[in-house]
Parts: sequence; C-alpha cells; structure tokens
Amino acid sequence: MHDGYPQEGRTGRSWRSRAGAVMVLAGLLVSAFSAPATAAPAETFEAGTTGETAPFVDEQVLYKQGDFGYGCFRIPAVVRATNGMLLAFAEGRVKDCGDDEDIDLVLRRSADSGRTWGPLQVISEGNGTTNGNPVPIVDERTGRVVLVSTHNGAEPCPNGCDRDPWVQFSDDHGETWSAAREMTEGKRPEWNFWYATGPMHGIQLKLGPHAGRLVVGASFESWDRVGKHVYGTHLLYSDDSGVTWNIGAETFRDDGTVIAQEVTVVELTDGRIYASARERGTDEGSRAYATSSDSGETWDAPFRTMPALATTDVQASLVRFSQERILFSSPMHPGAREAMGIRSSYDEGRSFETWDEGKVFYWGPSAYSDMVRLDGDEAALMYEAGNITPYEQIRFARFNEAYLETPNGTPPGIPGPPAPGPTTPDQSPYRNQAYVRGGAQTTAGRFGDGLALDRVDDRVEVPFNDSIDLGAKDFTLTSWFRYSEQTGAHTILWFHRVNKGTNPPALFLRAEPASNRIRAILAVDRFNVTVQSPSAYNDGQWHFVALQRVRGELRLLVDGVQVSSAATPAGSVTLGKEFGLEGIHIGQRMDGVDRFRGTLDEVRVYRRALTDAELNLIRERNLSVGGQLGLRLPFDHVS
Repeated sequence: MHDGYPQEGRTGRSWRSRAGAVMVLAGLLVSAFSAPATAAPAETFEAGTTGETAPFVDEQVLYKQGDFGYGCFRIPAVVRATNGMLLAFAEGRVKDCGDDEDIDLVLRRSADSGRTWGPLQVISEGNGTTNGNPVPIVDERTGRVVLVSTHNGAEPCPNGCDRDPWVQFSDDHGETWSAAREMTEGKRPEWNFWYATGPMHGIQLKLGPHAGRLVVGASFESWDRVGKHVYGTHLLYSDDSGVTWNIGAETFRDDGTVIAQEVTVVELTDGRIYASARERGTDEGSRAYATSSDSGETWDAPFRTMPALATTDVQASLVRFSQERILFSSPMHPGAREAMGIRSSYDEGRSFETWDEGKVFYWGPSAYSDMVRLDGDEAALMYEAGNITPYEQIRFARFNEAYLETPNGTPPGIPGPPAPGPTTPDQSPYRNQAYVRGGAQTTAGRFGDGLALDRVDDRVEVPFNDSIDLGAKDFTLTSWFRYSEQTGAHTILWFHRVNKGTNPPALFLRAEPASNRIRAILAVDRFNVTVQSPSAYNDGQWHFVALQRVRGELRLLVDGVQVSSAATPAGSVTLGKEFGLEGIHIGQRMDGVDRFRGTLDEVRVYRRALTDAELNLIRERNLSVGGQLGLRLPFDHVS
C-alpha cells in the first residue's frame, strides 16, 4: 500500500506551456430534456488542451443576498449531469448568513454550459431547521444525480450540535427530486457534537475493481462532555447508485495536531483517492491531505499537512481537468478569506502551484468554492464573493485552460510610494519615514511636545517595512495619550490592514469612550483575541498605554498596571503581506475612520516583549530602551 506523498518540489512551469491531448466529453447539450449521452469509458481520464486558443472568462452572479426571498446564500456545489445540464447548488439561508436556523437546499440549472440559468428550485426545505452542506454526485452509468447533505434542528448551535447525513436523488437531471432519507448507516452514534458532509461535489471512481463507486468526504466531532473533543475525517461510499452507504476510510485526532475537516476528493491516475482537507489544528496556513489505495475503504496513512499549499482556514475544492492536471480552488491569501483563485498540480497532488503561479479570479473577499469540468478545454468555478464580506454573492465563472495561464498582475491594495508631505522624525535605528497628514501640529506633550489630532483628517502614516514587521514574534507597543471625548471610537495605533470580515490577520489599539474602555484586538490564524480596560481614561489627563504579546499572552497595561490579558495562539499578524500591507497608521484606522481627537506622544514599536522594568523606565523617565526597537516617534516637531 502507498503511504501518502512526500513533500516534493514542483515539476516546473514547463507543464503549463505545453498542450495536452484534446478532451472528448460525451454528448453536447441539445436541450434541457435530451436523453443522457453515452458516458466515457470508466477506465480512462480525458485530457485537455490549450493549443493556441485565446484565453477567456465569462462570469455572472447566480445567487445574491436578498434574491428569491433569502437573506443569504452560501456553500456552493456544482456538477454536470450526463445530458450536459449544469446543476449549481447552494444553501438558501432564510434569515441571514448564519450557519444554523432556517436553511433550505436550493438549485439552479443551466442547459447551455452556464451561459444562462433557470429559476431557483427548492429541493430540500428546512421549514425552520437547517438543511445544508450539499454534496452532489453524478452516476455516469445510470444518469442519476445523488445529493448527500446534512440536517439538524432549529436550535442555534454555534458551539456544536447533533447533525445527521441525509440523501436524495434525481433521475431526470435535477428537474425533480425524491424526498430525503436519513442516512443512518453513514454516522456512528458517538459522532454527537458535529457532523458535516463535504461540502463540494463528490466523485465516481473510474478505475480499479470498484469502478462506479460513489465517494463523498465527510467529517465529525465527538465530545463526551468530560474529556477532550475528538475530531475526525472519513469517507462515505456507495456501490448501488447512492441507495445505501458505507463508512469507509476513517481517521481521528484528539491531540490538537492535524484536524482535517471539509474534505474534497479526486481520483488519481493510478486509481488512488486523494483527499484534501481544511486543516483546523496547529499548522497555520496549510492544507492537510491523505490517500486511499483501496477505493476509499481505508486511508494509506493519517492526514498530514502540506505547508507549501498555503491558504487560510477555509473549505476548498479539487477537480481533475485532464490526465496531467488537477485543479485546486480556494482563496489565495494565506491568512484571510480573500483573492479567490485556482492552483494546479501536474504531479498528481504531490505539489501545487504557489498563489502567484496560479490564477486569481477575484482579489476581494471570497470564501467557499467548487469547480466543474465542461466540454473541450473549458471548466467553471463557482464561488462565494463580495465587496465587504465574502458572503454577498455566489458567482459562476466559466473559463478555458488558456485563461489559467494569463498573468495575475500586482494585487490591488499594495501601496505605491507615499505621497510627499510633512514628516516627524523616527528615533529608532531605522529612521522610518513617518508622514504627518491633515496638517496635524505639535502641542505640549507628556515629554517635550506631542502631536495634536483633530479627528477630521489628522493622522500619521508609516509605510510598511521589515523594521515594523511584527510577524509571529512577541512585541511591545507603547504610547502616551490624552483626550476627553465621551463618544465614538478613537484609534491610537492600527497595524497593516483593515480586517474586512474575511478572517485575520489584524492588530489595533483603540480608545472607545462610547463603551468606556481602551480595547485592543490581535487576530491570527482563525482566532480574534481581545483585551480591554475597565475605563476609557478620557479624563483629559496623560495616560501611558502598553500592549504586548509575550509567551502566548496578550497583555494590556495602562499607567504601569496590567488591566487585561488573554491567551493568544501563535501566528503572524503580517501573514499574507505579499498581498499588500500599509504599515502603521497612528490616530486613525487604515480606511480613514475612527480618527483620534486629542494628543498622542512617544509612540514606540518593539519587535520583542519588554520586561516590566523596561516599561517602567519608559513610563517614568522616557529612557531610550534598545533591542529590536522598530519605531520611536517623540513628536517633538513636524518638518
């Protein structure tokens, strides 16, 4: 038996420039109700070609918040029926974008390869409960479309609940559907805290003694209310066109290491099943993978991570494009749900392209996705996207292979050279340029002068560079502040980017008199860690604030006293900096809101955790404490 893949290097970009064999898919679509075309032989994989074809992409919105009476649509899944009909599934979330309460499974169909789409069909109505996680599979031998999904009750379950797999069928290419049946044979009784099918399309095996078998990825979580949570991943398989199911390959973890969930599968050219999973353990920014050599009945080895395949903590999808090429879709950003794209593997999943070698389809907020192979050299990507959050729309992008070879260009949001303007000196060894915007002027400070900010347009901008790249290190941020505001939120320090509701990274320190607190947030991996003071300190007096990450703890100190702390996981606050970071903003959020009204003085950034004694030397005597000092702005003058 195979024991999975080693971490080998890529085979080279030369794969991308060569033309493959012409792909022959059975049956051009004649009408929505044409007879099923003859399936391709089960023993072969078809191949694709770029040739000299001009690249193209055609994109449209299939589902949008508020359409068809739904508050939100999420969780795309797409398959191609044997008559050529495309079936684009989603969760129709009645109330909002939350993961529970009243959710229906909905469908739209296309009879012309995704150029136009029919009306919305409700194929599994929640009636106040949650019907979700669609996993459609097409049985090429019978023409049946099988839909596996997950149902749970009406009660909100943000911290886990009992969920169950269900199955239903369509024998007319998605026009009508059977009632759903609970798949009791697909779940063990102890899987009581969470259960999830897919979500994305399942596969039918073409090779080996079990050719024709349907295979679906699923995951579970168990908890006995006493010990540790147990997380597991398994395959479900059916040898009778989805009528009955078996629990196949199974692995679990209770030690917090590799936690594989939301499994997508593809068949390799040697007949093995390759599974790629969302990794929810301790390996930041990696996918997990495993293989099965016995048609999905057991894993060859436990899931392991693939650090070179960096993406954020999110569902992703695999599809075979040709004999030589497997496609992988996910957000390209390693630390945020942004930059949806496709990366290719030319060595059967041993390695994948980096984000810049792959193709970005959309630079903005984006999350879950699925793919489907079309005729000729075409395929399609169905994905969640939006302008503010990733969950505003589900889009469908039809493209050809040549489009995957077109360059991405520079990610938007990467700042160019800063506009010229007044500066204030940085007394760190790096002499950073600190640009004073909005006409801010010096005034009496805590030590010498400070900088008066008017909450209109005043702020200080320090462009990003290595000296202020906090990464995954411990750090210390300090500042003196004085203000008297009673309302609003007033930014003291904001680092690198605005969290767009698309997951971390993020770091900021802000006075929030409307909530009577000073608050800081550190966001890394999938965690948001908050510390806050019991007072807003908006008494018009000078106060010294320090924020530190030190040995897994986030500490907030005001006037030399620790007022709040919280455990924080390891992780970089600048993960994905190749997608653009804007340095540090002092006195405003990165997007220009939450500006400060008052006076700031002696802003410092250290790429290490200062001791309490060192903090006291700065607070009491304003001494020059060295050692990884990345920025020091005394604000004594503006020039």
